[in-house]
Amino acid sequence: MRNLSSLAVLLVLAGLLCTGSAAFAFDKNHLMKFEAKKSCRECDLSGANLSGANLSNANLENANLKNADLRKANLQEANLQEANLVQTDLRNANLRNADLRNAQLFRTNLRGADLTGADIKGTKMTGAKFCKTKMPWGIDNDDC
Repeated sequence: MRNLSSLAVLLVLAGLLCTGSAAFAFDKNHLMKFEAKKSCRECDLSGANLSGANLSNANLENANLKNADLRKANLQEANLQEANLVQTDLRNANLRNADLRNAQLFRTNLRGADLTGADIKGTKMTGAKFCKTKMPWGIDNDDC
């Protein structure tokens, strides 16, 4: 699993090389704050590549993670209340016991993700992809 410091450096360098790219729309200061404090309420991390990052117990309440790459990220017990996870790639992510209340997961890729014990009350999942997804009610294979 990659460590978040290395990822932050790579993201900043990649952002400098890709001027005007929507893939690097996140706020670099928010990323630095998150890296230092492991908490960043209402951060804009949209489009950030955080695949494989350890974000367990992170406070990302109201964070903008739209189009972010969170494949294989550890978000166990993370606070993602009211987070924008629209079109986010959460394939094989660990979201066990995460707080996803009122989060937006429209068209989010949840294939292979583990949401066992996650609080999903009020979560919007229209168009989300499920295949071998561990949900609070069991395995969901709707899109296999």
